[in-house]
Amino acid sequence: MQEAFWQERWARSQIGFHQEKVNGYLRRHWARLGLSEDAAVLVPLCGKSLDLAWLAEQGHAVIGVELAERAVQDFFAERDVQPQIAQHGAFKIYQAGKLRILCGDFFALSREDVAECQAFYDRAALIALPPQMRQRYVAHLQTILPQACQGLLVTLVYDQQRMDGPPFSVDDAEVVQHFSAGWVPREVERKDVLSGNPRFIENQLEAVEEVVFHLARC
Repeated sequence: MQEAFWQERWARSQIGFHQEKVNGYLRRHWARLGLSEDAAVLVPLCGKSLDLAWLAEQGHAVIGVELAERAVQDFFAERDVQPQIAQHGAFKIYQAGKLRILCGDFFALSREDVAECQAFYDRAALIALPPQMRQRYVAHLQTILPQACQGLLVTLVYDQQRMDGPPFSVDDAEVVQHFSAGWVPREVERKDVLSGNPRFIENQLEAVEEVVFHLARC
């Protein structure tokens, strides 16, 4: 899974992973993190997600990270917002108000970049990555995030032998394995999402679940 893959997906508008409304799990479960309104939140591999705007509307300082500049440009253009643009280290930064998107490689993100983050939100980052990159992704999160940070994670579980990703299947055992060092993962919702998804049905999947975890550092 290389940079060219995602750049091409955005260039061709092959973005079936993009949701046209704010994620329901985010709305239902964000409050359980108990954050102050002005808490900073990291959103890795954010695309042009409407969730970014929703988090900013709650008062949070939002830091999105996205590789494809097309996605970042579309996010602001679709809201008729002219962001301030500046280069900082490895990232081209687009900012409007309390919302900032760092355009560049997530793995170039440093502790200093996220030093004020009290939480992270991952709806489509972990499941977008193949196995070897998932391990690297979680390790990098653990390295850069402050000790008091917590998160909300959404995963997808299905028979990987019947359909390949992205989005990839990340079962509960893998979540526990990835976050076993220093985190306490707790399931807060599980939902059958097989019906109504043509790709899942075309691949003859018998079951597809979305699972939501609250992750707290211990």
